[in-house]
Amino acid sequence: MSETLFDYAERVWQGELDSSWFGDEVQDVTRGVGWYPSFGNSITFTTGGELILFDTGSPFGAASLFRAVRAWTPNPLSIAFYSHGHIDHVFGMGPFDEEAAALGRPRPIVVAHQGVTERFARYALTRGYNRVINRRQFQDPSLEWPSSYRFPDVTYHDTMTLTRGDLMFRLFHVKGETDDATIAYIPQRKVLCMGDMFLWVAPNCGNPQKVQRFPAEWAQALHRVAGLGAEIMLPSHGAPVFGAERITTALLETAEWLESLVEQTLRLLNEGARLDEIIHAVRPPAHLATRPFLQARYDEPEFVVRNLWRQYGGWYDGNPANLKPAPDPVVAQAVAELAGGAQALADAALRAASDGDLRLAGHLAEMAALADPSDEGIHRVRADVFSARAKTEHSLMAQGVFTWAAAESQAIIDGHNPETRSPFRR
Repeated sequence: MSETLFDYAERVWQGELDSSWFGDEVQDVTRGVGWYPSFGNSITFTTGGELILFDTGSPFGAASLFRAVRAWTPNPLSIAFYSHGHIDHVFGMGPFDEEAAALGRPRPIVVAHQGVTERFARYALTRGYNRVINRRQFQDPSLEWPSSYRFPDVTYHDTMTLTRGDLMFRLFHVKGETDDATIAYIPQRKVLCMGDMFLWVAPNCGNPQKVQRFPAEWAQALHRVAGLGAEIMLPSHGAPVFGAERITTALLETAEWLESLVEQTLRLLNEGARLDEIIHAVRPPAHLATRPFLQARYDEPEFVVRNLWRQYGGWYDGNPANLKPAPDPVVAQAVAELAGGAQALADAALRAASDGDLRLAGHLAEMAALADPSDEGIHRVRADVFSARAKTEHSLMAQGVFTWAAAESQAIIDGHNPETRSPFRR
């Protein structure tokens, strides 16, 4: 890449570039601090003859990270911090552990919040589910979920301070995308390591296939670290942010975005509104709509609202029919009978799609396929409707689910079973 890291960061801030930069080198940020850009970034530090890492990347990039870091410094890795337990942040330790063993050095120490160990235990219990949902989310039918993890050697509860050489690492436990997150501040370099608490997209705080996330707590954490005086912010996804004023703006406007969704949702929840009403009423602040770091390209506000409902109101959505519902295929067959058959529902789905109402088209196409799950013509309608939905969506979450649904029906059309268990498997 010909432009400098600072030019790149400037263009991302101005909204001229997407924030993703996948490189094969550690980029110098400031004295003794480097940035390795990948699907999950890693931050490197040298001090007192040691190497320190903040986040270690994904299983697919461990070897590349090791090569890049070793080209940047020969210093032995002494400590690695996990910002949280998602697999794109915790799987780069293998080559460094192997190097230490080969050279007769002590194994590097991994430091993380205590919740990371609990997350790894939960991942072991739900390995199959995580395989399915991540294949769906990232459209990768070959993705396998890990079965073993490099556990932290040292954990902490609320805050922790470590000093290595001339650098102090102040660790803060926060909640946001996860309940096990760590933000690190290094005052000697005025560097703030954010993990996934700043993402260069709208906060990933509503993922429909993942466990509880914490919008209000996320906003509180952003307020907390906005006052630290950082002049360089290094997120674990996307570009660095340079300058105290820009860092404060990014953190506080992201907090404002979250707080608005929280306040609107809680107001309607406290008034007794149903979930259906709330998700169609709550909107993020209009004056923040053009911010390059608040675009709904991954998660989206509607999903954050659902997560808030789950956090504060439980799983009952206010519709009594959904408290103890009939099975979906039974409802679909009853509606199809009233409509004049499953094909009538499929035809109605096509009309709704033609009229631009893809939300309604999705309901009708799904009911038609559930009412007659072996009809290839109906599955063609379902595939077309959900393909159309995927093409009109901006968030990866929605694109993944709708593309997966279309692929299920395409498999039926082609005479195959869907990839995973579904109501359409023969």
